[in-house]
Amino acid sequence: MMVVDPIVRLRAACLALPEGHEVEAWGEPTFRVRNKIFAMYASASTHHGRGRPGVWIKAKAENQQLLVSLEPARFFVPPYVGPSGWIGVWLDKRPRWREIEELLYDGYRQVAPKRLLAEHDSRA
Repeated sequence: MMVVDPIVRLRAACLALPEGHEVEAWGEPTFRVRNKIFAMYASASTHHGRGRPGVWIKAKAENQQLLVSLEPARFFVPPYVGPSGWIGVWLDKRPRWREIEELLYDGYRQVAPKRLLAEHDSRA
């Protein structure tokens, strides 16, 4: 089985969202819609990842608390944005990509303009 670099899979998931685009910030890829960040890669080689690759995803505070309390080996409170409810997901040790894609979509919907969401929802 070939192991794919997690940033490749993360990038594909984020850029598949309507008007999703990538901008490097703070030395890491960030994923945005109309320049509003909904996800940020945390590489293992920087202080963002703390030795493990991960992604920080915009979330509601109650979802962050629930996920971290249920599965602390997979989810974490990221530095800087954690107090705002963002959820960290480790991308090593067999990440559950379907679940990550759902979290990315939820984060995307929190920052995407309502008109863009309405257009997308009407086509879906």
